[in-house]
Amino acid sequence: MAHRILVVDDDPHIREVICFALEKGGMATSIARDGKEALKRFRETNPDLIVLDIGMPEMDGLEVCRQIRKESDVPILFLSARDEEIDRILGLEIGGDDYVTKPFSPRELVTRVNVILRRTAAKDVLAPESKLLSQGQLSMDPLRHTVMFNGSPITLTAIEFMIVKSFLARPGIVLTREQIIDAAYSIQIYVSDRTIDSHIRNIRAKFTAAGCVSIIDTVHGVGFRLGLCEATL
Repeated sequence: MAHRILVVDDDPHIREVICFALEKGGMATSIARDGKEALKRFRETNPDLIVLDIGMPEMDGLEVCRQIRKESDVPILFLSARDEEIDRILGLEIGGDDYVTKPFSPRELVTRVNVILRRTAAKDVLAPESKLLSQGQLSMDPLRHTVMFNGSPITLTAIEFMIVKSFLARPGIVLTREQIIDAAYSIQIYVSDRTIDSHIRNIRAKFTAAGCVSIIDTVHGVGFRLGLCEATL
């Protein structure tokens, strides 16, 4: 069955280019012309992935992502007309899975979509991931793609899930940013250190809100390692 992709952009030409490329790649597409319609179409179509423009009038893509993340961890690939780091970092911190800057290559966009979809699907087919992982009050069921802390579910994006899993699989081991990239991305694409730092900050924020004292510790000059994963008193 073809993957369902929701394409959200206020520019009809860009929507047409993206949909043509995705459909040529064997995917089914639906469209939304603004943020309000995007939320409506998301709930109607239950897409496998959303290609989401940041710079839309009234409700921009960042706000759409915030609203979607309240109820779903569906993968989101951001589009932006600006190559500004603040856009890129903010988009990833609020739950985006990847980022493409306009003008973009339709072929590259389809490749990035396929990477995210394969990474999301892999959790159900890799045998070594069938066992439960835990540390302190943190537990993960890779097969069911669920994360719990102190008895409460934690909603993570696909990339965030893979990052946390990479730490849980190697408790006590310091991972470099390069090792985290290798664990979180299924094929070699360019990912900056700042992008990984953004994902780490986002993960920390989610667990802090759940009462976690330390989810990921920084080892200065080296990388990161799993923290104590204990709840505040």
